[in-house]
Amino acid sequence: MRLGCIGDDFTGSSDLANTLTREGMRCVQYVGVPKEPADDQVEAGIVALKSRSVPAAEAVALSLQALDWLRAQGCSQFLFKYCSTFDSTDEGNIGPVAEALADALEASPVIVCPAFPATGRSVYQGHLFVGDRLLSESGMQNHPLTPMTDPDLRRVLDRQSKGSVGHVPFTAVVEGPEAVRARLESEQAKGHRLIVADAVRDDDLRILGRAAADLALVTGGSGIALGLPENFRARGQLAASSDSWHGQTGRAAALSGSCSQATRAQVAEHARAHPVLKLDPDAVMAGRVDAGEVADWVLAQEGLPLAYSSADPDEVRSAQDRHGGAAVAAAFEALFAEVARRLVAGGVTRLITAGGETSGAVVEGLALSQLEIGPEIAPGVPAIRAGDNLTLALKSGNFGAADFFTRAAAVLEGAS
Repeated sequence: MRLGCIGDDFTGSSDLANTLTREGMRCVQYVGVPKEPADDQVEAGIVALKSRSVPAAEAVALSLQALDWLRAQGCSQFLFKYCSTFDSTDEGNIGPVAEALADALEASPVIVCPAFPATGRSVYQGHLFVGDRLLSESGMQNHPLTPMTDPDLRRVLDRQSKGSVGHVPFTAVVEGPEAVRARLESEQAKGHRLIVADAVRDDDLRILGRAAADLALVTGGSGIALGLPENFRARGQLAASSDSWHGQTGRAAALSGSCSQATRAQVAEHARAHPVLKLDPDAVMAGRVDAGEVADWVLAQEGLPLAYSSADPDEVRSAQDRHGGAAVAAAFEALFAEVARRLVAGGVTRLITAGGETSGAVVEGLALSQLEIGPEIAPGVPAIRAGDNLTLALKSGNFGAADFFTRAAAVLEGAS
């Protein structure tokens, strides 16, 4: 294993695995910290954690456990992957985890870059944009767990971190890897260890990747990994890639807990031609929604049925006010995990999930350990084989086109 990666949720980790696989690395996504050594054919290992929204101290502890395992596999470089919308709060978890990993690796400087141009995320003048909107005007300001109201990544990170935060401007990035290295060195000389880097194009991310060839630790969204495989390939450290993916026939179903604008639009589009079941938060909290009944409804439908809790921000806030945000999230995660178990037991072989927390709950509920990465369904979302008769699509809330659910089902079956 050459590159050791730590992801703070399961959908983001599969997004990263998708990037690395497309760039020619033999990649495996692990669910939690493995207890056994990796296969010696693995070149990039991704330990997927469910650490994005837990207390910062817990996220740090989990990430250090993952780091210990990855170091034991022989990795020479490490990547901490978080969401391209920098999902976090003033307490963390991006800053605390990045600093803890840097301390353990004695790493400095450390690039911070969540840019993912293929999905409209760009960093310019240290500010994060989603399309042509600042992060704080993109809908992320309404996120139920990690509302993002400040687009200046330096300010956000400064509030989370013990040290000060530097910046590599776009003007340095476009000059190439040497200019980026020089700026990193000058920012480090000023006492900055975590350094936000601008990037608005894939070419910028590849430049940052080349500039990071000798860095022990890099952090960012999946886009920051675009240029890393070539560094290993240039050293003759990668084998020729091979494609063993094959599709999966059989029944398909979808579960959605994301409340993002993109997912709500996808749910609405799907409802035009497919059976859908909305899960009411009050009914769930009152114990009137039974996982067995939800699974039975899904299994009784034709085509591609969808069970969802996705709702607009006002509806979500209202439910959180009545029952408590953490309690609502925990209840739905438990429900989706049990529904997924029953669906797979009932013969579903293609399962599609929307939302990081929902996907994490489903993966944990199915007790999966290793995920094989297949073809890309949408930017940032690969097809995944989770067993001999089970394929998955784990979608972050904001990813995918309006027809994502039907597109995912087709790719999981083997369509190109």
